[in-house]
Amino acid sequence: MPFAKIYPMLVAKAVRKGRTQAEVDEIIGWLTGYSAPQIEAAVQNGTLYGDFFRDAPQLNPDRVLIKGSICGVKLESIEEPLMKEIRYLDKLVDELAKGKAMEKIKRTNK
Repeated sequence: MPFAKIYPMLVAKAVRKGRTQAEVDEIIGWLTGYSAPQIEAAVQNGTLYGDFFRDAPQLNPDRVLIKGSICGVKLESIEEPLMKEIRYLDKLVDELAKGKAMEKIKRTNK
């Protein structure tokens, strides 16, 4: 599935709750190392969602601090690496939509 199909849904979820596309881009950047222009290029170029993660400039080592459940599945129990990365992003966008502070989303208070 193209990243261009998923990205607008991630942004819409956050925007419905009063957050911004820039904040979504910020957490995507924190997780993957992509800049906002690189995210936009991935949308425009038809990058596949799996490739978006596989080709990430620099996956944040602190992403392992993301805990909890997404879609009823504990993140810690997901074994398939790509699915774990996808679910990390889902969890971060959920936290953003729920009004969590950016510092907490980015796990800066370890």
